[in-house]
Amino acid sequence: MPKREGNIDWDKARARLEALERATEARDTFTDEAALAALDARALSLARPAQVPVLPGSQREMVRFKAAGQTYALESRFILEVMRAPELTLLPGAPPLLRGLTLLRGEVLPVVELAPLFGRPAAQGTGPVLVVGTARAELGLRTDEVMEVVVLTGTELLPAPPALEEEAGALVSGVSPDGTLVLEGEALLADERLVFELSEEGVA
Repeated sequence: MPKREGNIDWDKARARLEALERATEARDTFTDEAALAALDARALSLARPAQVPVLPGSQREMVRFKAAGQTYALESRFILEVMRAPELTLLPGAPPLLRGLTLLRGEVLPVVELAPLFGRPAAQGTGPVLVVGTARAELGLRTDEVMEVVVLTGTELLPAPPALEEEAGALVSGVSPDGTLVLEGEALLADERLVFELSEEGVA
């Protein structure tokens, strides 16, 4: 993977992460943040369509969310949890995709913006972060809003426009009639642009 150059103050970044970790450890186990996260999880659970069988190969349960003005959908099996607007440690000099770092139960989690992958400018706001991975948390996706859980079938999807295919490659499996970009979880986690090696020398 080509190394991304940048003038990053690693001493400051490390100090911020350590301060964030100390603050996290000092909290009670059921803080306001934990209560809000529990409510978010409950809301997502209630948003799931009732009594709809999800059949492999024909129907997929998806989480719809909005980021930088675009609506996306990602298969729910790739979403481990939702963090409500976590504090991010910014890394000056990092690529536009990387919004910053946060801590998830003591582990550093890179939080990224999807918009630059599609040739659009990254948003500057804060919002919920979708924790994405399979066996473990691998990536955080910054969102404006986590909307709902839906079940989509392959027959509902339209092919991605050629211009979008050039920008996103295999990341998009199709577009729903309402304009939602349906993401491929495997391709997202395998995309080298979203794999960051954090070291003293920089972000690579």
